[in-house]
Amino acid sequence: MKNKKKGILSLLLVLVVIGLCTFTTLVGFTKQHKGSAKNIKLGLDLAGGVSITYEAVGDTPSAEELADTRNMLQKRAEVYSTESSVVTSGDRRITIDIPGVSNAEEVLQSLGKEGSLDFVAEDDMSFENGEDGSQVPKYTKTVCTGKDVKNAEANTQQNEISKNKEYVVQLKFKSKGTKKFADATEAAYPTNKKIYIVYDGKVLSAPAVQAHITSGEAVISGSFKTYDDADELASMIRIGALPIQLKEVQSQVVGAQLGLNAINSSLIAGAIGFGLVVLFMIVFYRLPGVASSIALVLYLVLMLVVLNVLNVTLTLPGVAGIILNIGMAVDANVIIFTRIKEELAKGKTVQSAIKLGFDKALSAIVDGNVTTLIAAFVLYIKGSGTIKGFATTLAIGIILSMFTSLVVTKTILKAMYALGVDKASYFGTEKKRNTISFVQNKKKFFAFSGVMVAACIIMLIVNAQGRCGGNILNYGLDFSGGTTYDITFNNDTKIDDTLKKDVEKLFMEKSGSSDVVISEVAGANALSVKTVEISEEKRAELTKSLEDTYKVGEKNIQNQNISSSVSDEMRSDAVIAVIIAAICMLLYIWFRFKDIVFAGSAVLAILHDLVFVMLIYAVSKISVGNTFIACMLTIAGYTINATIVIFDRIRENLGNKKTDEQLTVLVNESITQTLTRSINTSITTAIMVIMLAVLGVESVRDFAIPLLGGIVIGAYSSVCITGTLWFAIKRVTKTGTKKAA
Repeated sequence: MKNKKKGILSLLLVLVVIGLCTFTTLVGFTKQHKGSAKNIKLGLDLAGGVSITYEAVGDTPSAEELADTRNMLQKRAEVYSTESSVVTSGDRRITIDIPGVSNAEEVLQSLGKEGSLDFVAEDDMSFENGEDGSQVPKYTKTVCTGKDVKNAEANTQQNEISKNKEYVVQLKFKSKGTKKFADATEAAYPTNKKIYIVYDGKVLSAPAVQAHITSGEAVISGSFKTYDDADELASMIRIGALPIQLKEVQSQVVGAQLGLNAINSSLIAGAIGFGLVVLFMIVFYRLPGVASSIALVLYLVLMLVVLNVLNVTLTLPGVAGIILNIGMAVDANVIIFTRIKEELAKGKTVQSAIKLGFDKALSAIVDGNVTTLIAAFVLYIKGSGTIKGFATTLAIGIILSMFTSLVVTKTILKAMYALGVDKASYFGTEKKRNTISFVQNKKKFFAFSGVMVAACIIMLIVNAQGRCGGNILNYGLDFSGGTTYDITFNNDTKIDDTLKKDVEKLFMEKSGSSDVVISEVAGANALSVKTVEISEEKRAELTKSLEDTYKVGEKNIQNQNISSSVSDEMRSDAVIAVIIAAICMLLYIWFRFKDIVFAGSAVLAILHDLVFVMLIYAVSKISVGNTFIACMLTIAGYTINATIVIFDRIRENLGNKKTDEQLTVLVNESITQTLTRSINTSITTAIMVIMLAVLGVESVRDFAIPLLGGIVIGAYSSVCITGTLWFAIKRVTKTGTKKAA
């Protein structure tokens, strides 16, 4: 029985929530406009930040010491923002760029401080009065130092005695530190003696030892009133001690690396793309399309609010990622609406079709999103820098899209039905589609994929032979380092977009690369320019061109080579994270589908699509930087979602089918039944990315083009490869059945 009052209240509730979130996004609360979009922390490319250069004091450090210092400074900088960039210059200097900070003094005190982090046994600790009357720790022997700590993270756990939630710090030691800490806890445990944690002459914590710890993992508990207290201690332990002493040689505030036009063009692309997606959904799905469009608006404003609340640093690729997520958020709605139309085609009532549509779509939506969430979780735990930031944004997008699809869209549809919008024609019905012979054409699909994989390998070899300077891909500044220029212009030279474009063109010409990043230096009539590494001869030519064109004196043009901002440690972390994520996804799918063939086929499909995207990068020579990692991970998530939708339908239709003939019909019918979803999701996602490729600036275009290729490839593999691959493996692994035709 319809309840119009309940329907009106439900719609009003959704509209009020959208209104509040929109108000928060536009205006915020309090005089500081807390919660508003303007308070979202922006990256160097969108808002600029602080750039600080340090130099080693004393003798020239070894390459290992410089690398260790750079890695520790990266961890320190990430306390301010995961998007911070740390590079080495020459054999003595390290430069740190931190977005979202406008006052260099507030970070100088902690970043380059040599300091020391020591763990000291209670028997080896004594105290004396300092000049200010405070107790100063004195010791000559340590259990271990900050160099022995692998990681430190704040967390929560249940107190074993009170059963209340408490805040703790979880410590993980490296292999050598594990042995040292085990010996110390073995001596301290019988009498519950303390181990002091001392940083730069101050005791940070003095936990009592309550067990002999041999695993290299310890928990500090009992003294933290809030999560922030635990996080502060974890941060101090994590940043450790620098191997070399540093002095500041330069600090400056730099402007946004991309101009206002870049941001505006991306926002325009997003607005147009959003409008086209809404139009497509309404035309194709009618009333459900209207409901999903309202839910999409809520998804977008909620995304901005949550980014603000969680203090996530947003970069231009991040903006592109959010715009892309709008297209991908449609996926769950498409799955649901396809199911509703199928139920209506079977003769079900509208009310029954809505209920069954959501019920039958639930498993595919949950499984697809949980597998991607697993990947995001692993990337956040194991990744660093921009990988951690990407994982955060990815997880937020997944959770919010599930909420808006499964809760908000359902609420709106039920409310509309209660208000009398109950004709089947408002929802549309799924037209009967002739079953397509996918299995019978599997050899053609596999052959095409094999040729493309071979082409990728050949292109990587060709690139390594010299097409990309001896690298398999065209590595950009993030991966290979380059040359940085600081140019101070005369006061009568006005720095504007025209000048920046001219300077960018000059650098592209001399470097032979489009990978040029320009930012203004606040408080000075100067530009900071980064590009790929330039030879001494080209540098001389470039300097001469700058002198002649802009009448700049040679002393006002400084240049130096810099290392990559993505260190070897960060690369290995990313690779390990991806491998662990793939294994976790395989195990989850195996568990959910009760068949390792489903899991193995899904992982192979991911690898298949990533190879294709790699081919696009190899052929086009698009610069490979941090956006490359984001692109590959996005495609992996997109592929696993598409694959699980088809596998979910195969599982639903499987029953007791065992013969090759039965499985052939099963796979063909299952793929055909989900074909509308596969096509429509690809279209809505592609619309957003095409807008970015057409209207976006160069850096966004370099992100959008491979992403668009990945979407096309993902659609192809989900329809033509995954189901047929499952059939092929299933056929090989089972016995006693007839061969399919």
